[in-house]
Amino acid sequence: MYKASCLCKGVELEIHGPIESIIHCHCSLCRKSSGTAYATNGFIATDSMKIIKGEALIKSYAFKPGRLRHFCSNCASPLFSSNADLPEKLRLRLGLLDSEIEERPMSHNFITSKANWDDLDADLPRYDTFEPSRLKNCLK
Repeated sequence: MYKASCLCKGVELEIHGPIESIIHCHCSLCRKSSGTAYATNGFIATDSMKIIKGEALIKSYAFKPGRLRHFCSNCASPLFSSNADLPEKLRLRLGLLDSEIEERPMSHNFITSKANWDDLDADLPRYDTFEPSRLKNCLK
């Protein structure tokens, strides 16, 4: 079982089953809905997800007929997407997960529409906390 929650913790979910076909999606729709370079999504069985808390906070946006993006109406965290053509599956935003997962991403998708500043093979430094110049500003 996996636990997940939105930023404000108003919505809490449990996933009782595997997360399948995890991808990093670089399409413009995922970039815009996440506000980031890409969204990491995985499919779950619709009946494997239980809403533990905050069902009334979950609102939806129909970005295409039959396709809904569900989000927390309090903190605006994207939660999952549903597709009327595939009612047995939900596409979960993996950034919500509070649990460690066993599954791993299998690919970067729609890289031809990736943000021009996103370098998939970047050799950037990595830090355990803030980047050093940002850390100085955060401590003021």
